Amino acid sequence: MSSAAAPPCVVGVIGGGRMGAGIAQSFAAAGSRVVVVERDGTTATAALERIATGLRRAAERGTLSGLSDLDVPDRVVAVSSDLDVPDRVIAVSSVAELPHDADLVVEAVPENAGLKAEVLAAAEDVVPDGCVLASNTSSLSVTELAAALRRPGRFLGMHFFSPVPVSALVELVPAPDTDATALDAAVRWTHALGKQDVVVKDCPGFASSRLGLALGLEAIRMVEEGVAEPEAIDKAMRLGYRHPMGPLRLTDLVGLDVRLAIAEHLHTTLGERFAPPRLLREKVARGELGRKTGQGFYRW
Repeated sequence: MSSAAAPPCVVGVIGGGRMGAGIAQSFAAAGSRVVVVERDGTTATAALERIATGLRRAAERGTLSGLSDLDVPDRVVAVSSDLDVPDRVIAVSSVAELPHDADLVVEAVPENAGLKAEVLAAAEDVVPDGCVLASNTSSLSVTELAAALRRPGRFLGMHFFSPVPVSALVELVPAPDTDATALDAAVRWTHALGKQDVVVKDCPGFASSRLGLALGLEAIRMVEEGVAEPEAIDKAMRLGYRHPMGPLRLTDLVGLDVRLAIAEHLHTTLGERFAPPRLLREKVARGELGRKTGQGFYRW
C-alpha cells in the first residue's frame, strides 16, 4: 500500500445513512472536500450529525493525528442551515447540487437497483466528464447499473464495509466497460484512505457478500434447528476460527432486513443455497432488524 497516495480533492456521497456517512467521514478525514446528498433538510442534518460524531470519536481515539486543520466540534447544533461541522463537509438536498468539480461521486442509497440507477444517471448530468462514478452496492450487478449511464467507462463498484472508518477493505468491482483509468483512480483513493483493495469480477454477491452471507445464513439455520444459542455459535467462530465477530452478531450490525434483501437477490441469481431461512423472514416481519431496532439475534 502506497503511503504517497493522495485522496480525491472533491467527493460527492449520495445518501447520508450509516454507510454514506461513514464514507463521507473517511474521505473528509483523509483531506477531501465532501458534499453529502440527502433527500431533505432534516435527513441532511442527521447525516452531518453522524459525520461530526464519527470525526469527534476518531479524534478522541487519536486516529486523526496529522489532520490539525480538521476542526472536530465538541457538539453538533441540529440546525440544517448552520451545523457545527468541519468546513470541508457540507450536506445538500438534491443531486443537482453535487459539486461541478467533483473527482469522485459514490452512491450509497439502499440496495434497490432502480433507485441506484436513477441517482447515478442524475449525478452523471451534473458532474464533470473526468469524474469517477461509483456504487457502494454489496450485491447488485455493476454491469446493469452501468447500463443507465451515457459514459459507463467511468463507473465501477466501490463496496465499503461497516463501520467504514475503521474497516480495512474496499472491494472494487469493475464492469466490462470500466476504463482502466477509473479503476486505477479507485485503487489510489482506497489506499489514500488507509485501506486495502481487492478487485473482483462483477458477479452476484461479488466475493465478500457471497461468502459472508453463506456463513450468516447457515448460522441462522443452526439457531432455527436448535443446534446452539446465538452466543455459542458466535463464540465458536471467534475462538475456533479467529473471526473478529461471530456471524449472528454481524448480522445484527448489518441489519436483518439488509441480509434478507441480499439473500433474496442471491437466491434468485445463484440458487437454493442462498434461500433465506424461515427464522430470518420471521424476525424481519416482526421488526427485529438488529442493532438499529434494539433487537435481532441479540438485545441491544
